[in-house]
Amino acid sequence: MKPLALLVLAVAVAAYAGFAEPRGSAVGNAPAAVCDRAASDGDAVIRQAFDSRLGNLPVTGSGTVTRLLPDDNAGSRHQRFIVTLASGQTILIAHNIDLAPRIEALQPGDPIAFAGVYEWNSKGGVVHWTHHDPAGVRTGGWLRHRNRTYR
Repeated sequence: MKPLALLVLAVAVAAYAGFAEPRGSAVGNAPAAVCDRAASDGDAVIRQAFDSRLGNLPVTGSGTVTRLLPDDNAGSRHQRFIVTLASGQTILIAHNIDLAPRIEALQPGDPIAFAGVYEWNSKGGVVHWTHHDPAGVRTGGWLRHRNRTYR
């Protein structure tokens, strides 16, 4: 299968399944094999999106926080940090702290899981919409850190 066809298939599966964490479940409590598979699938989708310069793509994944950045305070405020995926690719997480709680205890080296919307950039991409949608129009995203979900 061609890479673009694989990406389209992955997007269709993500759209069908939704990327919001199901109510009553906890990403942090899933068996390791399930988390590893979800992370590697997320890595593959993000890699394909990066290689194809795609955006507006619902994604889920996990990685390690490698760098904390200053908040973006222009317009809606965003907590920003760099996550390194298992594949080695880095992405920027831009978490809207006007709509969801800040992750106060976040430190480099911490594992983190996420669901949001991927946007391409030359540095690896950005994941945003890691929060609920106050208008209720789109499926909300989330961040999972130390067994707590932020949405």
